[in-house]
Amino acid sequence: MKIAIFTDTFAPDVNGVAKTLKRFTDFLSDKGLEYKVFAPKSASQSMYSSDIYRFKSLPLFLYPECRFAFPNMLHVREELIQFKPDIIHVATPFNVGLCGLHYAKKLNIPLVGSYHTDFDKYLEYYDLQFLTKVLWRYMRWFHRPMRKIYVPSVDTMENLKKHGFMNLDIWARGIDCSTFHPNFDREAMRRKYGIKEKHVLLYVGRIAPEKDVMLLPEIHNSLPERVREDVHWLVVGDGPNQEELRKKSPEKMTFTGFLSGQVLAHVYAASDLFVFPSPTETFGNVVLEAIASGTPAIVANAGGVRTIVKHQRTGMLCEEKDIEGFAKAITELLLDRKKRREMGLNGREYALTQTWDSIFEALLKGYEEAIDEKQLAVLA
Repeated sequence: MKIAIFTDTFAPDVNGVAKTLKRFTDFLSDKGLEYKVFAPKSASQSMYSSDIYRFKSLPLFLYPECRFAFPNMLHVREELIQFKPDIIHVATPFNVGLCGLHYAKKLNIPLVGSYHTDFDKYLEYYDLQFLTKVLWRYMRWFHRPMRKIYVPSVDTMENLKKHGFMNLDIWARGIDCSTFHPNFDREAMRRKYGIKEKHVLLYVGRIAPEKDVMLLPEIHNSLPERVREDVHWLVVGDGPNQEELRKKSPEKMTFTGFLSGQVLAHVYAASDLFVFPSPTETFGNVVLEAIASGTPAIVANAGGVRTIVKHQRTGMLCEEKDIEGFAKAITELLLDRKKRREMGLNGREYALTQTWDSIFEALLKGYEEAIDEKQLAVLA
């Protein structure tokens, strides 16, 4: 099987889509399967390599982690004719995705896609709600030719069904439990960031409006005084709200900037609770990373995170934007070490079942079914 992937974001970009696709291509390499990725150029990279064909690009307005690329259509056509893919997978609905859509139709190549981001929810945070109807019309048109549309959670699937999408299938996300695990030196992390308080609360993710990060200082201020005095926050990541959050943050909130790999895994494992108020996640990779590290997650009861967090088992679900609800859940778990430990063990146990290999094998099986549809159509 030869696979062509069209995406508007790819490694070394730092977001869930790019990380998932990079892990998938690593899996394909290990399996000896041929692939070619068509993606925007990153500043530190050449235009293309043997497996990755890069385009010049600019950051996308609403979502700088994705880029507005300028594909050379003739070159793409030549690459595809030479490569002869059995299937095209379009991962994003922007310029590169449109390029993949065009040539799948033009060259009669089986087409599948994946839906990663609820952009309609993002519009609310940027006062662009008037574009919602136009956005959904475009998204329906864009995805209509696809034999399968892979979504990361049941919640996302149900939402898309309401908007008239068909041929939906689940493509879940996995976790590398050898990287994210509980067995780190908690005191070493505390010394690194100068934390003297009893408890560490952690946020990891883009510091942006759609993540509701500005709720964090309000949640802190709503904690009972005896709990508040014992709490230190770690905020991992960067984004457009960073300076505003710094200005409103409590004294005991440390901003680490972007972290990855073992350093990030150490921070997860050394924290007492993971607090994630974002209501816009189609899955929530950082939530799975947290519970794999044995750290219970307190999250908004919205979007794909509900696939990961089982209320009162691996964490707590709070109504979105419910500051008092988040503060109450934090207080309850910080004051009950036994319950926190049980949730941490439950989360780790669940994460161990979410292996990337099994998830990618299922995706390849889905590809085979999509390719077979073409063969059956020819025979008919």
